[in-house]
Amino acid sequence: MKKKYILSICLMLAVVLGITGCGKKADLDDNKTAVSLKDSKITATEYYNEIKKSNISKLVDMIDHKLFDEKYKSNEEEDKSVKEQINQIKSSYEDESTFLNVIKQYFGVNSEEELEDMLRLEYKRNEAVEDYVKEDLSDKEIENYYNDNIYGDIKASHILIKPDVKSDATDAEKEKAEKKAKAEAEKIINKLNKGEDFAKLAKEYSDDTANASKGGDLGYFNSDDMDENFWDAAKKLEKDAYSKEPVKSQYGYHIILKVDQKEKPKLKDVKDEIKSTLANAKLKNNSTLHYESLIKIREENKIKWNDDELEKQYNELMNQLLDAAKSNQNTAN
Repeated sequence: MKKKYILSICLMLAVVLGITGCGKKADLDDNKTAVSLKDSKITATEYYNEIKKSNISKLVDMIDHKLFDEKYKSNEEEDKSVKEQINQIKSSYEDESTFLNVIKQYFGVNSEEELEDMLRLEYKRNEAVEDYVKEDLSDKEIENYYNDNIYGDIKASHILIKPDVKSDATDAEKEKAEKKAKAEAEKIINKLNKGEDFAKLAKEYSDDTANASKGGDLGYFNSDDMDENFWDAAKKLEKDAYSKEPVKSQYGYHIILKVDQKEKPKLKDVKDEIKSTLANAKLKNNSTLHYESLIKIREENKIKWNDDELEKQYNELMNQLLDAAKSNQNTAN
């Protein structure tokens, strides 16, 4: 997920940068000759004013390298993410020439090395943004998430009844199979209500071949390990209780027996994990928060523009990125 996000950010950045324009030139004092010709010359000022027309993005990259390279040093996770993204792009094209043409067209880079540098910088930006959003979280937000979402690991057994549906089944056939599977699960619950043994019924009826022979034992698990509906049903059960209604998941219908639940971890032990979860949720739900955070980070590092035209171009670029992010969010919705 993270690598796809980085690629989408880079692609949007490249598209926006392709339309970045410039205004009138700023006057600088330095008129030192950069290049001499027979009857003319190009001064450093002329060169500077020409370069800045199309390279405000490069200046922003230089700023962010200064801000993030030292604090967010490259590590194995970054190396892996960047390598996977490059391989993902490469795998779509038959030869090196096509690959280079594509990255030049869509990302504005001329080599694999330049693409890698772009992806590494965006990875560090994402780390910086996540940290910035995490620091802005209130204690109340963190405590509320802890109270509502953090539970001790649950140990449970289950009986799974899968709908018998063929790959080419019609909607009517699928609906019929669903009803039949649910009815079968309800019959098993009736057997449990009459006092029959859960493990024995699991061995006889469960379609989960991985654990049916073990009486449906799933061991300990947490919310990340299970289908959302399954987890929600399991956490509501009392110890040694079973679900009185079939629980629907992507796999079929379950009867769940809650065997045990570990003590809930202390807030201090899961606080960092909660902050990351909340920060990423905010970034996912607010398309502009990524760029707004980067702007604030630069401001808090006392960015100062000594060229009014560069500052104007920077502000225009940021507005374009924010508008593009809003547009992408609206399209996604």
